[in-house]
Amino acid sequence: MMLEVASVKPLQRMQSEHLQARLKETPRFIQIVAGPRQVGKTTLVKQVLEHFAGRSLYVSADLPVAPTTQWIEQQWQRALLAGPSLENPFVLALDEVQKVPRWSDMVKSLWDQRPDGLHLVLLGSSQFLMQHGLSESLLGRFEVIRLPHWSLTEMRAAFGFTLSDYICFGGYPGPSVLISDAERWRQYILDSVIEPTVSRDVLGLARVDKPALLRRLMQLGSVYSGQILSYQKMLGQLQDAGNTVTLSHYLDLLGASWMVTGLEKYAGDIARTKASSPKLQVFDAAIQVAQSVPDLQQLCIYFICTLFCFFFLPLVSFFQNTHVMPHRIPGRSTKYTHRHILVVKWGKKHRQSIA
Repeated sequence: MMLEVASVKPLQRMQSEHLQARLKETPRFIQIVAGPRQVGKTTLVKQVLEHFAGRSLYVSADLPVAPTTQWIEQQWQRALLAGPSLENPFVLALDEVQKVPRWSDMVKSLWDQRPDGLHLVLLGSSQFLMQHGLSESLLGRFEVIRLPHWSLTEMRAAFGFTLSDYICFGGYPGPSVLISDAERWRQYILDSVIEPTVSRDVLGLARVDKPALLRRLMQLGSVYSGQILSYQKMLGQLQDAGNTVTLSHYLDLLGASWMVTGLEKYAGDIARTKASSPKLQVFDAAIQVAQSVPDLQQLCIYFICTLFCFFFLPLVSFFQNTHVMPHRIPGRSTKYTHRHILVVKWGKKHRQSIA
């Protein structure tokens, strides 16, 4: 399937307006920009800093050797040398701050002694580690701006994506220029998005006793995305699966890293909700497509047909007061029994089609 991508257009996401508005206010809270890898967190912050009326400093903790809390203190001193005040505000932006051990304690100590006019923006791709630090030391001191995967509207505006393109290739802006070469796009997602997220953000920063199990659970969640799968059935699919508690914990880690999550059943009874089997769901279609089959063309056709059958037809049925039901055509020979027969009825008239 050969697809052409429109020329990249400058696009400001909705979250950039939120950050711009908050930086115009008197500094009261730390601004946290959180989201998955490769969705433009750094680009968004740099765009906002370019239009900021005062001065700013952007630095990243994504270094070959993990920095210590002294690194945060050094950047803070650089900001203080600029002499921030209410008349001359200053923004200090620290990227990948979760890579600094005990970063939240140092940030809390510095923020409580901040001068007037100094804004602090923190970025991080590992949501569960960011949340762990925020809940431990920075309660009541921060606001979170969540930056999810790009929506269809944003991908259409920036890259000319159609609905079928979005279903097949998802909401990652970086590799959108590669969709004319499906295999190259797939390798980019595997090597630059999925692998760094699993190896650096999860395995490198959280305690995982069985890394091979977590990787297999990641693949299983992608294959069974959109389906309800009990933990007992997961144990049957995975080797050396340990127990259901381990699987539940690993699924929480994958969900916190914006990869795969398990949706709990909605019920008024909390006990029923907690005891329910999770519905596996990837955060973006690209995660599922890249890990499924090499033949992306057939897979994309499958996704489009699935979307039509499970969304469009029931929607037409609802608004037209119709119903869609399986049906057997009388008189058909047995050689057609393996095919799916679909009948869409409008009032007394109906049309039969073989799919």
